[in-house]
Amino acid sequence: MKDILNELERRRENARMGGGARRIEAQHKKGKLTARERLDLLLDEDSFEEFDMFVAHRCTEFGMEKDRPAGDGVVTGWGTINGRLVYVFSQDFTVFGGSLSETHAQKICKIMDMAMQNGAPVIGLNDSGGARIQEGVASLAGYAEVFQRNIMASGVVPQISVIMGPCAGGAVYSPAMTDFIFMVKDSSYMFVTGPDVVKTVTNEEVTAEELGGASTHTKKSSVADGAFENDVEALSEVRRLVDFLPLNNRSKVPVRPFFDDPDRVEPALDTLVPDNPNTPYDMKELIFKLADEGDFYEIQEAFAKNIITGFLRLEGRTVGVVANQPMVLAGCLDIDSSRKAARFVRFCDAFEIPLLTLVDVPGFLPGTSQEYGGVIKHGAKLLFAYGEATVPKVTLITRKAYGGAYDVMSSKHLRGDFNYAWPSAEIAVMGAKGATEILYRSELGDAEKIAARTADYEKRFANPFVAAEKGFIDEVITPSASRRRICRAFASLRNKQQQNPWKKHDNIPL
Repeated sequence: MKDILNELERRRENARMGGGARRIEAQHKKGKLTARERLDLLLDEDSFEEFDMFVAHRCTEFGMEKDRPAGDGVVTGWGTINGRLVYVFSQDFTVFGGSLSETHAQKICKIMDMAMQNGAPVIGLNDSGGARIQEGVASLAGYAEVFQRNIMASGVVPQISVIMGPCAGGAVYSPAMTDFIFMVKDSSYMFVTGPDVVKTVTNEEVTAEELGGASTHTKKSSVADGAFENDVEALSEVRRLVDFLPLNNRSKVPVRPFFDDPDRVEPALDTLVPDNPNTPYDMKELIFKLADEGDFYEIQEAFAKNIITGFLRLEGRTVGVVANQPMVLAGCLDIDSSRKAARFVRFCDAFEIPLLTLVDVPGFLPGTSQEYGGVIKHGAKLLFAYGEATVPKVTLITRKAYGGAYDVMSSKHLRGDFNYAWPSAEIAVMGAKGATEILYRSELGDAEKIAARTADYEKRFANPFVAAEKGFIDEVITPSASRRRICRAFASLRNKQQQNPWKKHDNIPL
């Protein structure tokens, strides 16, 4: 028996070494951790239970039968993050460059199936050169098997992808279908075709970093939700995100101990909105003051900064936040911000995460580039997302809520549960100046008359009381009491039940 146990330990040690000491050293020299080191950091200590450690590929082409490393380039299994179950796979770049084979894909599919069956998130640590060329179509079939599971798991269990090295060709589509994608600066990239192919086909010279690096995908394409300095920071932030998320679409949001008074009064909020309606202010200040312990986890911070999305806790429970940012483009909605917010709202609705919407929006961004880019369709995505959401929805209008943008931002008319406004709120079809110039076009030559008309319009409409009279605003609240009022609103909605009509699925304006 002792010999058998020794053989088991020898095989285990061999599997843990992946592609061998030389390749592990090369991985470290690039500033990257190995697949197993990453899992050690991501999961609670000693919680990882590995599956399929001894699985080897079955390829016999190109002399591959002579090199059959245990594990076949991916470490899979399950563990816990702060005591909560997660399923994981971590690609091992030291084994055939982390390339995906038929058996590699089968290992990933196995843990994805288990995650669905047991209702727990899937976290994929991607570090792969792509499809294993020696296996041809079998490798492509493996990708498609993974894709199908990504689709089936969407909206059922949270899916998180961390790009920690190359991710090219077919490999990018699995992360693209997950809920969150995080990258590591300077060591990870994603693209459908690499720089060499781009040069051959389009004659365009571009580096891998410019084409698909972390900066490109967090600031320009919005493919990635965040980028971190190194592997350690990325894995630490993923742990933090998982703490905010429910395990699946049938479980409630996690409840954490909190040490912040729900009735906390914030006098500084009474002076947050400037007297001049055209002066910007930082909406994040309001978010931090509302959140338990000022803890806010922002999603897609570097993209479409005119809207803020992320998670905070109120009374220890996760809430999704969507907020206009007056510091950027005056808080206008545009194509990018509509897409960003719509995807976030749909994620929250899929996983029963309540939504808090903070509104200061002067309208949609005008211009030919927006119209040619399809701002109508993209704006409709956000409208659609809010309208179909059945989770608790609390909205607070801090200043401007003009035109169609007022409707879109979780208004009462889109089944908002609690719609509050500060006394500084202005709810109207448009700003006073623009409205006056349309209503009194014949008097445009008389500056004095127009000024008087504008002042009259402001007096009548630049306040929340007309909307409150009609019941479109439930209450005009004191800014300093916002945390208390919002906490109480969400507490009253914990047992909310609302259903949409039966349908196979909707047809969101993509």
